[in-house]
Amino acid sequence: MRNEARKPWYEQDRFWDAFGPVIFDAPRRGMALDEVGGLVALAGLKAGQAVCDLCCGVGRHSIELARRGFAVTAVDRTRQYLAEAQKTARDEGLAIEFVEEDMRDFCRPEGFDAVVNLFTSFGYFEAQRDDRRAVENMYRSLKAGGALVIDTMSKEIIARVFAARDWRRIDGGILLEERKIMDGWSWIENCWTLIKDGEQYECTFSHRLYSAVELRGLLEAAGFTRTAVYGGLDGAAYDEKAERMVVLGWK
Repeated sequence: MRNEARKPWYEQDRFWDAFGPVIFDAPRRGMALDEVGGLVALAGLKAGQAVCDLCCGVGRHSIELARRGFAVTAVDRTRQYLAEAQKTARDEGLAIEFVEEDMRDFCRPEGFDAVVNLFTSFGYFEAQRDDRRAVENMYRSLKAGGALVIDTMSKEIIARVFAARDWRRIDGGILLEERKIMDGWSWIENCWTLIKDGEQYECTFSHRLYSAVELRGLLEAAGFTRTAVYGGLDGAAYDEKAERMVVLGWK
């Protein structure tokens, strides 16, 4: 077993544990209601259908989907996040299937009416073939006519709002953020330093940057017959004012 520090950042449980309260703070958790309402409308989903929340994190979208009557399978590689999501589901009496697995490996042929991958949970892998593999698995996991929803930050948006460094106060601490664009705008490296309760924790994480046309092309190469791009889960236009990039693909 490799030393934790030598693993890719997304396989380091210390990262997810240390920055979980920052990534999934109260305002972010509260956004799940509107976000799920938006994706249900965009994808044309109906209660009772089977939905896979791929890279579900602490399960905020999985929980809301289950509340609305969907048959939910929640997949993530981070055990502590799945445990939190399972507890919430138990407390609310919600029947959700939880699966601990890497998105590159999870595939359930024709098992879902929709697969959703939200909150910049795509493009972490150093080898782009792993992104292709993940999308191909999503495609295979969909029933005929099923929809894939990917919500992320595009290179167009990041170019418009880019700041090399900034900081913010979070829950009694300070988070310092530094960013670096690499490899011809195909990659972004982020360094977060959290200072709280007299302690300091630093982590560098990075991910691939996709433009709308690039991510759309990736879906089409995997077999998706129809695609669309929006500027948010609310269905806003993907234009110069867009705050997110939401790409949909239908099988």
